[in-house]
Amino acid sequence: MLKPLGDRVVVKALEAEQTSRGGIVLPDTAQERPQTGEVLAVGPGKTLDNGSVAAMEIKIGDKVVYSKYGGTEVKVGGEEVMILRQDDILGVLES
Repeated sequence: MLKPLGDRVVVKALEAEQTSRGGIVLPDTAQERPQTGEVLAVGPGKTLDNGSVAAMEIKIGDKVVYSKYGGTEVKVGGEEVMILRQDDILGVLES
């Protein structure tokens, strides 16, 4: 597993919608990039100017919404994941 550094988070994107609201099947090129995902790993937190570490607000297993063009896509062990800064995460989905 990939261990993120600083205030970074590893997120696995949830599946994009395969059909439109009207029931039309969307090809891969027409699907929007997913903006929700599940947190797989969390870094230790951001190091502040005074040397202390700010605790992370996100935890493993959280379902999150992140900015559309934030983060970096990487492939780890055959699985595509996103590495985001905590600031790129817009909110946590509550069930």
